[in-house]
Amino acid sequence: MSPGSGWMLYGAYGYTGAIITEEAVRRGHRPVLAGRDSSKLEGLAKEYGLEYRVLSLENEETLTTVVAQFDLILHAAGPFIHTSAPMVRACLAGRTHYLDITGEIPVFENIFSLDSEAVERGTVLIGGVGFDVVPSDCLSGYLANKHRNAISLELAFSSPGRFSPGTAKTAVEGLPKGGVRRRDSRYEPYPLGAGVKEIQFSDGQSSLAMPIPWGDLATAYRTTGIRNITTYMTISSRQERFLPYISIVQRLLTARLFRSLAQRFIDLLVHGPDETARQQGRSFLWAQVTDTEGGASQAWLETLEPYRLTAYSSVRAVEKVLSGEYTGAMTPFQAFGPDFVLELGDTSRYDKLQE
Repeated sequence: MSPGSGWMLYGAYGYTGAIITEEAVRRGHRPVLAGRDSSKLEGLAKEYGLEYRVLSLENEETLTTVVAQFDLILHAAGPFIHTSAPMVRACLAGRTHYLDITGEIPVFENIFSLDSEAVERGTVLIGGVGFDVVPSDCLSGYLANKHRNAISLELAFSSPGRFSPGTAKTAVEGLPKGGVRRRDSRYEPYPLGAGVKEIQFSDGQSSLAMPIPWGDLATAYRTTGIRNITTYMTISSRQERFLPYISIVQRLLTARLFRSLAQRFIDLLVHGPDETARQQGRSFLWAQVTDTEGGASQAWLETLEPYRLTAYSSVRAVEKVLSGEYTGAMTPFQAFGPDFVLELGDTSRYDKLQE
């Protein structure tokens, strides 16, 4: 299948959608752009000479009709907790492949629950084909393959830089729910701000990291079968001083009014990293697996800035699905293997820290 045949990018004019569009065109694709805002779509489509469709997720009949015209949908409109389910239903109805760039646990779990239906319909559903969760999923699967009886997995990422508006809005939606980790295969509530630890990354820096409800609690469990998983994000010393007050923010954000106000501030103040930051920024990941015999292994990954990686990995995931045979609900590791992240360029994996 030739590059760009029969696929649509939904949420194309958002911060991440726009850089995915740029990367897709750079690689010779001609995706149809889609979203709700006609003026934003028209401007982006004219810039790249692409077709576009104004499309709402609320009109299920129209959505299903349009989606059925494509071989694949790359869904980039978050927060996905609000947008994924109708697009997934439309893709299943239309026998259309579905990819997204979510990092949200409930979205992954919904996708995994539809595995049998996706197989029956001859489609593939793959969530998290961006920074959430390609590098961490590839790293956890790579490391777990070294231990037959692995019982514990810890994952951490360090990526200093700005959030996009979509990432910030997703955080606002998720913060009131608090923290969570895997214990004996089940999700266990965990107070945000607790369990801070020091982790050394491949750049030689030791950083403080805080447990957060990262998407790998769903995907790494499906990828590896490991029953106990904790995911971490690094924090600065300034952010550490804020931790005693995080419960207050959680309580405030349980009110719809405060969430709405926070979303408005995000629209006004959050813009995401600029082109220079995306080109120069780096991301660092760490993973550790322990097994029933007391053995333990660590691995590190150094890769692209998160939004740049998302553009690269999501477009390459589109290429792989359109040129291969995939069905069912899958993680990026299950679909593309542990070395997928290494194919993105300027990425290195280490089994020990460099001297």
